[in-house]
Amino acid sequence: MADKYLNLVNSALGKTAAKKLGLPRPAHLRRYQPGAPLVPGPVLVVGAGAGADAAATTVLDWGLDVRRHADPRGKYGAVILALDEVAHPDDLSGPVLEAAAALKRLRPGGRMVTISRPAEAENDPATAAARQGVDGLLRSIAHELRGGATGNGILLGPDAAPSSSSVAGALHFLLSGRSAYVDGQFLRVDGDGATIPADWDKPLSGKVAVVTGAAQGIGAAIARTLRRDGADVVVVDIPPAGESLAEVANAVQGTALQLDITADDAGRRILDHALGRHGRLDIMVHNAGITRDKLLANMDESRWTSVLQVNIAAQLRINEQLLGSGQLSEAPRIVSLASTSGIAGNRGQTNYAASKAGIIGMVRASAGQLADSGGTINAVAPGFIETAMTARMPMATRQVARRLSSLQQGGRPGDVAETVAFLASDAAGGISGQVVRVCGQNMVGA
Repeated sequence: MADKYLNLVNSALGKTAAKKLGLPRPAHLRRYQPGAPLVPGPVLVVGAGAGADAAATTVLDWGLDVRRHADPRGKYGAVILALDEVAHPDDLSGPVLEAAAALKRLRPGGRMVTISRPAEAENDPATAAARQGVDGLLRSIAHELRGGATGNGILLGPDAAPSSSSVAGALHFLLSGRSAYVDGQFLRVDGDGATIPADWDKPLSGKVAVVTGAAQGIGAAIARTLRRDGADVVVVDIPPAGESLAEVANAVQGTALQLDITADDAGRRILDHALGRHGRLDIMVHNAGITRDKLLANMDESRWTSVLQVNIAAQLRINEQLLGSGQLSEAPRIVSLASTSGIAGNRGQTNYAASKAGIIGMVRASAGQLADSGGTINAVAPGFIETAMTARMPMATRQVARRLSSLQQGGRPGDVAETVAFLASDAAGGISGQVVRVCGQNMVGA
C-alpha cells in the first residue's frame, strides 16, 4: 500500500509544511537498481589497522573513490569505521570523533558501516567494554542518521580475517541499495566460506531455489528477486492458492508445486520436484506462515496448534528430510522468515511470537549441522512491511507503526526479499546461525 504521507512530505510544498510543523519527514530510500552505483559518492574509511586497510583495499578494488582522511568540504556516499583493534574504551575516541564530522557530510541514501569484533566472555574487561561499546555506538548512530541513510555493523568472529571474502560479501550488501531497510543491525562473519560472485547483479546464476508461501506478498517478492538475481525458482503454496501461485511461477519463469507444507512427506516432495524439474536444489526459503491472533486468555487449541505446526514444526520436518537425503547441492543455503514479534513479542500474538522465536532457536542450533558441507542457515526478521495484512490495519494505527522506526516508514516486501537473496548467495557463505532484522530499526526490540 502506498505511503501517501511519505510522498507528500517529499513534495516541494509538503516538505516546507512538515518542517515548519515539526512533523516526521521520511525520505525515499535508496533501493537497489541493477547497474546503479554501489554508493552515492566517495567512501571514507576511518581507523587504523587491519580492518581499515582491508576495507579500503576491498572498496578500491570495486572501482570506488576511497578517502582515508575526512575533508570538511567533502560529500560522502559511505563512511566505514574500522574499530576491530580497539582494546579499551579510550581507543574509540579518535576514530569515532573523526567519523562524526564526516557524518554531517553523508549524502542522502548514504551508508555508515562499522567493522569490529564481538565482546566475548574470555576477553579482558577493558577489551570487552570497548567491543560492546561499539554495539551501543552503532545503534545510536543509526537512530540519528537522516535522508534515508542507514548504519549497520560487521562483527568479525575469531576465525574471520578483515581481508576475507566473507567480510567483503557482507560489506558489499550493507553498502548497496539491497540493504535499504536494514538499519541498526550487525552481521556476524565467521570463517571464510564466502565466494565473491563474478557478476554482482547475478549472484545466484546457476542456482535452484524453493520458496514456500510464494503465491503472494513477501513470498512472491522473494521469488521475483531470486529470479532477478539469476536463480531458477520453484514456488510452493497450498492448493487453494493455486491460481495465484501459477501466476507467480509464470512471472519468474519457474515451476509451481501445490503442497501443504505440514504434510509428513513435504520435504521429500519438495526435493523430488526440484530434482525432477531442475536437476538440483541449492536454496530453501521457508516463507510460509500464518497468524491466528488472540489474547492468550482466549486462545483455543486450534489457533495455537495450527500456527505452531505451519510456522515452525513444518520447517523442522522439511529441514530434517532435506538434510538427511544427501541430495542437496554442495554448500546449501536455508533461509527462514522469522519476525520482530519473535524478538520483542506482540500483544495477542503469543502463538505467532512463540513460533517465530522458535525459528530463531532452530537457526542457531542448526548452523553447526550445515557447517561440514559448507552450508548455511539464517533467519530474516521483518518488522512493519507494507502488505495486504498491514493494509487492513486501522489508518491511525498504521500511520503510527510506519513512523516508529528510524527510517520513519514501513518497508516493502522487496526489502525483505533483498536480504533473503543476499543470505542465499555464495557471498554470504561466512554468515550462519544469524538473525537479520529488516525493520528500519524499529524502536520495539531495538
